[in-house]
Amino acid sequence: MSAEGELCAAAVERATVALPGADVDVSADRHRLSLTRFANSVIHQNVAEDVTWVRIQIHHAGRTASASASVTADAALRTLVERAVAMVRVAPLDPAWPGLAPSAGAGTTAQIDEAFAGDTPADRAAVVRAFVDGAAGLETAGYCRTNHRTSGFANAAGQAVAGNAVECGLSGIARRDGADGVARHAPQRLDEIDGHVLGARAAAKALAWADPAELPPGRYEVVLEPTAVADIVESLAAAGFNGKAINEQRSFVRIGEAQFDPAITLVDDPLSVGIGYDAEGTPRRRLVLVEAGTSVSSTHDRRSAAEAGSGATSTGHAGPFSVSWGPFARHLGLLPSGDGTFVAAEVDGPMADSSVAELVAGVERGVLVSDFWYTRILDPRTLAITGLTRNGVWLIENGTITSPLRNFRFTQSYAQALMPGNVIAVGRSATPIPGDTYTATSPRWSCPALHLASWNFTGGASG
Repeated sequence: MSAEGELCAAAVERATVALPGADVDVSADRHRLSLTRFANSVIHQNVAEDVTWVRIQIHHAGRTASASASVTADAALRTLVERAVAMVRVAPLDPAWPGLAPSAGAGTTAQIDEAFAGDTPADRAAVVRAFVDGAAGLETAGYCRTNHRTSGFANAAGQAVAGNAVECGLSGIARRDGADGVARHAPQRLDEIDGHVLGARAAAKALAWADPAELPPGRYEVVLEPTAVADIVESLAAAGFNGKAINEQRSFVRIGEAQFDPAITLVDDPLSVGIGYDAEGTPRRRLVLVEAGTSVSSTHDRRSAAEAGSGATSTGHAGPFSVSWGPFARHLGLLPSGDGTFVAAEVDGPMADSSVAELVAGVERGVLVSDFWYTRILDPRTLAITGLTRNGVWLIENGTITSPLRNFRFTQSYAQALMPGNVIAVGRSATPIPGDTYTATSPRWSCPALHLASWNFTGGASG
């Protein structure tokens, strides 16, 4: 049994001795997270943490409580269990308690490379060095991160599982005279990140965004690069196909309906990169959410599945905060139109890869968008989002990029952006894009470029 598994088993035993007959589940996660940050083309911070975090949940006498803490010794584990036991005795009644996950093993994950898990500050620095060199003298900033996670889970129903996962990612910009170009990549291994290519790509975009013109607000045909598509995919995961949001009628999703263009297929695949079970011990699996335009399933933990009724079961998407935020996909991908093979483009222009170039060639008059930021949900029932473009925008005329453009504000329903008839084409390849920089279990989105018939730009640089 792993060290994390032993912590879980010990906590379950202590809690059930203190509260005979209680439902108890415990998860333990050890994160060896390292982050190398750079600005002004120089590494200015290298931080690393090795933390084991234990979370215990107890249901007893109709009440539920949970507690978590960083655990480094047996005394800390004992204190955590005692705190949870004391909390559950005064917790409010919980009539929606769904019960414990039964003993069922775990989903089969991809084999990880233990050599990769030991990447050093020097390894990350080499990736950053290559990015800076690739930018060829332009000012750069960004981060490179790695994380090795070993986990355990046990509950009073006999479920006991363990897991092992690794992740990495680089996100960087190159800047010249206030114009930024961006490049991001989150492959399976650090040695698959080509810092020089990414730095050159970011620099090419920054150089191509010189002296931008202002285009009036309005609806324009667009090509969205993978870095922009990632925001759409993340929003669909968190606010669209989230089982809690659907139960509470805060989502546009209607299972069984053709809500998207037939070119759209969305698949969550945690087994390719992550642990094979969720925070409740439910085995994870590959889950198709949209198949050829039709919404076919949603993500559930045990609680949201019980509330949904009609035979719904957990899909293995419970997280530490899913009671509040709901269960959502963290490894969601929009399938590309081709075989997914990534082919880099020449770095003397603003396009991220050859797949983007192919989509641009099909635009008579429209806008190429590199990135979105500061996006906020205006109406969750339509997934109406407002936000800004960032890191490069260009005018496309007759299949050719003709002029850099100043940034836009947009107000657009992401659901309507992907509706039947609005998706002209999907890129041939998908790029894995890193999620949040700082959280230990960062999400990862797999995104091709998109060619859409209409996108609602509501404001320009002057208002």
